[in-house]
Amino acid sequence: MSKEFDVVVIGAGPGGYIAAIRAAQLGFKTACIDEWKNDKGGPAPGGTCTNVGCIPSKALLQSSEHYEHAGHGFAEHGIEVKGLSLNLKQMLGRKDNVVKQNNDGILYLFKKNKVTFFHGRGSFEKAEGGVYTIKVAGAAEETITGKHVVIATGSNPRALPGAAFDEKLILSNAGALAIDAVPKKLGVIGAGVIGLEMGSVWRRVGAAVTVLEAMPTFLGAVDEQIAKEAQKLLAKQGLEVSLGVKIGAITAGKKDVTVEYADAAGKEHKAVFDKLIVSIGRVPNTTGLNAEGVGLKLDERGFVAVDDDCKASLPNVWAVGDVVRGPMLAHKAEEEGVAVAERIAGQHGHVNFNTIPWVIYTSPEIAWVGKTEQQLKAEGVAYKAGTFPFLANGRARALGDTSGMVKFLADAKTDEILGVHIVGPMASELIAESVVAMEFRASSEDIARICHAHPSLSEATKEAALAVDKRALNF
Repeated sequence: MSKEFDVVVIGAGPGGYIAAIRAAQLGFKTACIDEWKNDKGGPAPGGTCTNVGCIPSKALLQSSEHYEHAGHGFAEHGIEVKGLSLNLKQMLGRKDNVVKQNNDGILYLFKKNKVTFFHGRGSFEKAEGGVYTIKVAGAAEETITGKHVVIATGSNPRALPGAAFDEKLILSNAGALAIDAVPKKLGVIGAGVIGLEMGSVWRRVGAAVTVLEAMPTFLGAVDEQIAKEAQKLLAKQGLEVSLGVKIGAITAGKKDVTVEYADAAGKEHKAVFDKLIVSIGRVPNTTGLNAEGVGLKLDERGFVAVDDDCKASLPNVWAVGDVVRGPMLAHKAEEEGVAVAERIAGQHGHVNFNTIPWVIYTSPEIAWVGKTEQQLKAEGVAYKAGTFPFLANGRARALGDTSGMVKFLADAKTDEILGVHIVGPMASELIAESVVAMEFRASSEDIARICHAHPSLSEATKEAALAVDKRALNF
């Protein structure tokens, strides 16, 4: 006889495990199914984010930044380092340990919140009488039932046609995090978040990195002024980015990969790389869910079709995160997971897509929330802009990192903050203030009038808000 639950969550990534915990907090008998395995075959909940995404990439970004500082930045501070060497095995081992700590943390949270965890692949078996039967294919196959089902199966990396991932020469995000020797020449196709972050990691530890991007502009989704500043700073570090390229044949040899491509001017090139990272987007992970078996509707791109409340086409079936429309961001998935659990409980869960922050963890970091200047122009919205450079910020000078700026965009009539864009040190942390401000529909004047600690990087946010009214005090 199958085990019965009020809520069954398929997938234990950020959207799934958070949805399960919140459902359990609200009094529902909850199960969560996830198939991810660690290197010993045990459960590794956390999804792409924890296992081969957000968490391990930040661990390597931090380690590689320390290495670069030791080799190039410490001398300015009067710290002399002799005989610097890289222990890549230790660096990767630390990354793996950080991942394990997060895996174990999620398992602990399941236990604490009385969420029943099933290690295996979940799929629909049948739907009848208002109850869904879910098959769990794992070490021991079993079936469970749920009155509500939350699909949180995430996404997979998109491969280039004719260049399947082998994770040895042609790498997805997973392979990019586990290169066991620093490549002399590293190719990256795609100048998005993953491409720039992974390119930064391996450049810092000694690889010559070439990034090939099909789009004619750098970081097209980012505010143009901020993107141009970021491109200039990354190029200065040695990250070679070619825009407007057209990728041709990709041929994997025994020890290297040859990429044929045409540049923006139409000139043909043939580049040979020791490793090639392909980061051209992600596709929803719905294969094996048996959606067709129960009549679950997928859209033309394979996403689970949902309404604004994350309700799928079947009664009491929901979907969150990368497997549905909207930005593929871990924190967006978490907010949807909470909202769905609360909607199941009859509450009014809410996710404001207009105040979801974005971050690229390069150095300098790039973070933004709300509209870009080009979006406001396209929409015909009258706005005022204010910028402030970290070059004029005392804390940034003390840190030794004065690159970048903060930019505010506010409504020309009401002064409501419409967008905030940052490139510079700790942008990922600084953006939170602006997210809060926008959620409460604050004006730039509100931020300009709030006392910020001195000396702090956050003063650059205050100064940019002051600059909207052309009254910055320190620049």
